[in-house]
Amino acid sequence: MAKRSKKKREPVPGQPVSLRILGEYLDLSPATISLVLNDAPGVRAIPQETRDRVRAAAAKFDYRPSFYARSLRKRQTYSIGVLVPELSDGYSSQVLTGVEESLIEEGYFYLTASHRRKPDLIEEYPRLLMERSVEGFILIDTVLQHRFKLPAVAVAGHQQIPGITNVVLDQRRAAELTLRHLFQLGHRRIAFMRGGSHSSDADERWECLQNVARDLGIVIRPELTVQLKLMVSTPELGFEPTRELLNCTTQFTAMVCYDDFAAIGAIRAIRDHGLRVPEDISVVGFDDIQSSAFHNPSITTIRQPLHQMGKIAAQILLERVRGEAAIPRVRSVLPELIIRESTSPPPVEKPSRPKRS
Repeated sequence: MAKRSKKKREPVPGQPVSLRILGEYLDLSPATISLVLNDAPGVRAIPQETRDRVRAAAAKFDYRPSFYARSLRKRQTYSIGVLVPELSDGYSSQVLTGVEESLIEEGYFYLTASHRRKPDLIEEYPRLLMERSVEGFILIDTVLQHRFKLPAVAVAGHQQIPGITNVVLDQRRAAELTLRHLFQLGHRRIAFMRGGSHSSDADERWECLQNVARDLGIVIRPELTVQLKLMVSTPELGFEPTRELLNCTTQFTAMVCYDDFAAIGAIRAIRDHGLRVPEDISVVGFDDIQSSAFHNPSITTIRQPLHQMGKIAAQILLERVRGEAAIPRVRSVLPELIIRESTSPPPVEKPSRPKRS
C-alpha cells in the first residue's frame, strides 16, 4: 500500500505566523527554522534546499521574528537611546542620519528624546529610556554633569566623565582655518560671537579662537565680542547681537559667528543696517548646515563632518555594548573650510583729504 504524503497545514488567513506554525507547514522543527532565519552559527550544516524553502515560506506568510523572544533569548533589546537638544535643527539632524545609518546596518533600533537644553529633562530622559531597556546612549550636543550607568558616547562632548567617549571636532584646527582665511584676505578688525554655556562646544571653541588670534597678531577687542544668550537654533541667535555690535562706535570688517544659524541672522542685521555682505562686512559661519550653500549670499563656513561623526559615535557605542573594544576617551575628527560668497577682502579705506590752509 502506497504511503500517503502528509498534507501541509496552511496558516489561517489573518492569523499571526509563529515559528511553530511555520514548522508545521514546512514539516521542520522550529529550531531549524530559527537557525536559518537568524543566519545563526551552524546554519551551513542545513542543506541549501531546506534553507531556501524556509526563506520562501517566511516571505510567503510575511513571518516576522518576535522581538521580545529574541530579546529574552539573547538578553539584548537591540535598542539605543539618543538625546538631542532639538530634532529640528540642522546640526542634530545631520548627526542623526549617520547614527541611524550605522544602527540600521547592525539591526538596532533607536529611541530619540529632545531635551530643549533643559537640565531637568537631561536628567530625566535617560532614566525613562533605561526603563525601556535601551543598551546604551548617544548624546548629541548635550551638556553632561555625571557618568551614566550604561555605555555612552557624546557627540560634541567635552566633559571628561568616566565611561563616556567624546566624539569631537578638532576645534584648534577649526579656529586656524577661520582666522587664517580672514587674515589672508586682509581683515584685522574682526568681531566675534561667543557661544553660551548651554552649548557643549562653546568654551573650547572660544579658547582656541583666542589662542590662534594671539598667534596671528589679531586683537580680540572686548567691544567687538558678544556673548550669545539665547538657547535657540534659529537665525534669531545672531540677529540681535549683530545689531548691538553695529550700533557701537567701533567699526569692523569681518564677523566670526558661532554657527550657521547665527551667521544667517547676522547677515540680515547687517543688511538692515544699510551695509553689504561681503563688500562691507565678511561673515563666517560654523557647521555647514544644508541651507548654508543656498543662502544669499552663500555662507563661508567650517564644515563639521556631522554625518561621519554620527556614524563613528554609533560604531563606538555598539563595540562597547558588545564588549569588543576598550573605552576610548576621545575620538577627534578634522574640520574643513568651505569658502563661499560671504567673505572677501575688506573694503579699501579712502585716504582722507588734506585740510586746506
